[in-house]
Amino acid sequence: MDTSALLLPKRIWIEKAQESGACDVLVLMDDGAVYTAAFVTMPFLRRQMDLTFEACSTMEDTPPARFAALETPHIIVDNLSQDSIEDTIDNLLALGTFGSVFTQVSDADSDDAGARAHHHEAVTTVKRATAEVTAVVLNEVLIIDGEP
Repeated sequence: MDTSALLLPKRIWIEKAQESGACDVLVLMDDGAVYTAAFVTMPFLRRQMDLTFEACSTMEDTPPARFAALETPHIIVDNLSQDSIEDTIDNLLALGTFGSVFTQVSDADSDDAGARAHHHEAVTTVKRATAEVTAVVLNEVLIIDGEP
């Protein structure tokens, strides 16, 4: 069962630079756990497919093909506005599918998950990223609560 469906977002951080049609999002849940996911638009996916086609076209004995091979889950949205991202998160939680597309990057039951992300401890669960990476994302590339 996706236990994140029982939680409520406390804070949402959205990457500043969104011109590429892609951005990273962090969600701090009310239990202190932090989750991350990549949000992309259809033009971003088309651009990835065009780049793959161009790369295949230059390789000998490789038939050119348009495709995008995404190694991690991506959430496809019409646009990367704060409202669109927040509404998508609310719907994923309501549908019980939040945990299947967001990766947990910190443990729950922390009084201040944002402060814990500043420590350089590795999180032991395989699916989770390190706290160090989370700290860099929090400090370097995200908007806090929609503020630049």
